[in-house]
Amino acid sequence: MKTKKLINSADDVISELVEGMISAHPDILTLDGQSGRAVVAINGPHEGKVGIVLGGGSGHEPAFSGYVGKGLADAVAVGNVFASPSPSQICDAAIAANGGAGVVFLYGNYTGDVMNFDMASEELVGQNIKSTSVLVTDDVASAPASKAEERRGIAGGFFVFKCAGAAADLGYDYETVIRLAKHANAMTRSSGVALGACSLPQTCRANFEIGPEDMEIGMGIHGEPGIARTKLQSADAVVDQLLELILVDMPLGQGDKVAVLVNGLGATSLMELYILHRHLDIRLKDIGVGIHYSWVGNYVTALEMAGASISLIKLDEELAKLLDHPCHTPALKVGKVPAQTPNQRIPRQQVRAKHRQEQTFKKLVTEGDITPEIFRNMLLSAAKIISNNKDWLCKLDGEIGDGDHGIAMDTGWRAVRDELNKLDKNATISMMCERSAQAFLSAVGASVGPLYATGFQRAAQSVDDRLNLDNASFVKWLEAMAQGIKDRGGASVGEKTMLDAWGPAIDAAKLKDTVLESLDAACKAAKQGMEATRNMKAAKGRSAKLGNRSIGHIDPGAASAYLILSAINEAAQISFGPASPSC
Repeated sequence: MKTKKLINSADDVISELVEGMISAHPDILTLDGQSGRAVVAINGPHEGKVGIVLGGGSGHEPAFSGYVGKGLADAVAVGNVFASPSPSQICDAAIAANGGAGVVFLYGNYTGDVMNFDMASEELVGQNIKSTSVLVTDDVASAPASKAEERRGIAGGFFVFKCAGAAADLGYDYETVIRLAKHANAMTRSSGVALGACSLPQTCRANFEIGPEDMEIGMGIHGEPGIARTKLQSADAVVDQLLELILVDMPLGQGDKVAVLVNGLGATSLMELYILHRHLDIRLKDIGVGIHYSWVGNYVTALEMAGASISLIKLDEELAKLLDHPCHTPALKVGKVPAQTPNQRIPRQQVRAKHRQEQTFKKLVTEGDITPEIFRNMLLSAAKIISNNKDWLCKLDGEIGDGDHGIAMDTGWRAVRDELNKLDKNATISMMCERSAQAFLSAVGASVGPLYATGFQRAAQSVDDRLNLDNASFVKWLEAMAQGIKDRGGASVGEKTMLDAWGPAIDAAKLKDTVLESLDAACKAAKQGMEATRNMKAAKGRSAKLGNRSIGHIDPGAASAYLILSAINEAAQISFGPASPSC
């Protein structure tokens, strides 16, 4: 059954969301940069102040844009729904927030966010802007204490953002702000429960299934499976379970002080949240723990997901001072912020990498069956097959992830298609790959953005001396594509990722003598590799948090890799003759 949403077009939800936020809070927020995704505090950034930049996917409102304002974040990079912002969007936010004292990035510990922020940091080095990422890792259900650095960031990021923003607003130096942000994260623990699924605007279908009488402990804020699914229990029993997970990980006792966040995931009423807080307060008093302050409401949501989370931050004098420091943002007001006029920031020109516009054709190797025209058709065919199968890819992802892989891939490949259609007919294969890399990276902030962008970049470099591709250079192109993905993501074959399709495809292609034979062999091997992921235990990406629960499901990244290889195989077969592809 499809869900209902008050939107105009799924393609416009982010741009209209940003426009709506700016129009609703013109005294607090403004827009900066060329990407249209950097929301900046009017009274935030100024010379000499450490810049605080948040980032993350949309659909979690009021996080993250709701925490931009005086005394908290200076800017936020707004990603697509449940997807990290892209490096260009992050750079826009960082440049707007930069006051010459360094920029601190704060975001949840997710693969896509880490890769995109890392790529943004690499670009900012060339603009003399120093930046450091502090990852939020508060979700106790997502990894054991021995692997705390692998935990997801969920609602507890609220406390980390507040403390870091206050430290920067108080004028602390770069190293001190970083230390306090890390300290706040180390003292924060969260656990949550989901009662019902959410749905992405592009699909309007539940991104996971849960029974009408069931609940899931430890569900992630993108719909990632948790640690246990049980029958629905009373509010008090749920609080007991969630609090126990926190106390086992961060013992609290007589005389300790905490701040509390009882957070709704989007579709849970305040009535229910206050009932949860009632029992939480009782339990904390029973063990002698005092509540310094409580926040109850929707602070980090997951679209219309039903459920809630509990976050506690164990306080000392430093952290209590930072939580009490005044701030004024759309979603959070603490204390009284003195009236101010907007800061006059010095405009900074952002340097972008320029595309190579021309090559000397007479120096390029012309031998080979794959011409630029055929190669263009191969990529366009890949874009079409991804679009036609995006719902299937989302379904696969919903079983072990957040359900948006098909949307992210379709967004990236549509951007590639549009870029290819704008290119001159004389564009070389290398140039097409370079443009595809930039298009993919700019359009998609999820992990597939940096992965495929890096893959395309390496592939472009591998054939930049050629006009046409013969079998050997095509295999070289495949190898470079996969190596770029591997280098950027750090995964290997056997870890239940897209490389489990790319790896076997390359091995099979190396054994063949002609382009058509290589393509067909690669396609068949990719399909086998995709199927093999069903019985693998995930070791990388969001599904790695599931452990054995990831077994029995096809990896969506391997599935999309197979689709791409099957599409380019079909396009080549059609171009070369009447033979039909066998995979």
